[in-house]
Amino acid sequence: MAGVPQVPACRVCASYPAAEVTIRSHVGMLIMMRFQKWQGPYCRTCGTAMRREATTNTLWQGWWSPFSLFIFNPYTIISNLVVRGKLNKLPEPGPVPYGTRPDPGKSVLQRPAAYVALLPILWFLFLIVRGG
Repeated sequence: MAGVPQVPACRVCASYPAAEVTIRSHVGMLIMMRFQKWQGPYCRTCGTAMRREATTNTLWQGWWSPFSLFIFNPYTIISNLVVRGKLNKLPEPGPVPYGTRPDPGKSVLQRPAAYVALLPILWFLFLIVRGG
């Protein structure tokens, strides 16, 4: 119908409501870097599952180049925190029209791989204390 706003459906499970967000991941390698992003409307459950996976990967793979350490990885983490806020404002999605939804799994801080991020932070603090 004309004049009726179209509500976006989740691009993973096609349920409603969904928010237009961009989920990011970053991998810093010694010489190269890899950036990934997934754009689209996501329901709360599907978006949370994707964001948790991307953020966890970023936390353990994103620190291994100088630009990644100081610029790209912090930006990616902050960007995904903003996405988290948008997704958390959504109510639980309705029934799945087809297929299944991904399991959001454990929160980022309950995943052991996320704590690899402590290594560059501790190394940086060690350098500051040792140099001072």
